Amino acid sequence: MLRNADLALYRAKGDGRGTFRFFEPAMDLQMQTRRIMEQDLRKALPAGEFELYYQPVLNLASNEISGFEALIRWNHPKQGLIAPGTFIPLAEEIGFIVPMGEWVIRQACATAARWPEDIHVAVNISAAQFRSPGLMQVIVGALATSGLQPTRLEIEITETVLLHNREATLAVLHQLRELGIRIAMDDFGTGHSSLAYLQRFPFDTIKIDRSFVKDITENTGSLNIVRAVAALARDMGLTATAEGVETSEQLERVTSEGCTEMQGFLFSRPLPAHEIERLFLAGRESRSSVDRIVAA
Repeated sequence: MLRNADLALYRAKGDGRGTFRFFEPAMDLQMQTRRIMEQDLRKALPAGEFELYYQPVLNLASNEISGFEALIRWNHPKQGLIAPGTFIPLAEEIGFIVPMGEWVIRQACATAARWPEDIHVAVNISAAQFRSPGLMQVIVGALATSGLQPTRLEIEITETVLLHNREATLAVLHQLRELGIRIAMDDFGTGHSSLAYLQRFPFDTIKIDRSFVKDITENTGSLNIVRAVAALARDMGLTATAEGVETSEQLERVTSEGCTEMQGFLFSRPLPAHEIERLFLAGRESRSSVDRIVAA
């Protein structure tokens, strides 16, 4: 009975403050499933089950690929490929996100080092990893080991990173910039203080959240936001990247509104490194990247 009460309490805490839940048999099954996944997740890194997929970022002026965003996938031995939305929240909850994120940095740098020198790689850094005291050491070590030039690495952070200890965060961002590393603000427009952060923190790129791009052809509010962000980026000398472009109409609109880069399924879904290199980097100089759009 006490165990069942604990399960109900755990669910209530997960649902938010001021809520209560009665025990249900399904809670026991869910907890067992979660416990198994947690055990498997902790084994995944030493077992070599993680893999990076890369999604191209297209320069809209030159119609050439300017870089790739590294996105982690989990090749589970029994369940197959598991999407990050399933295991990333669990990794954050159990404190596994930091070692997993460190692996991503090292792997992304090692892979990008064999690409053409004008191609950068973007890596997402979680709030927990950003607060980790070993972050700079990991990044510097990954660059040194791989031989990747710092200017070819872009660190993507969300507003969540900026909410904690702003002075310390600002210091780390400036250290990264001093190395030549690029800084991108991801999911721009979804937070409450994005504009204030742009003024204070040293960003190179604004990534316009896919929720605005999705509705850009139908929602005047979304269109106005994309237009304003693109204009702001231009005035501040920043790159404006439209995320989640899935239709030719969306591409036409974000281009006409002044976005400088795009990424999304219209051009290519995230792919393993060997596929990226075969499709987009082999003989890259011979033809425009647009001719090789991968169907979603």
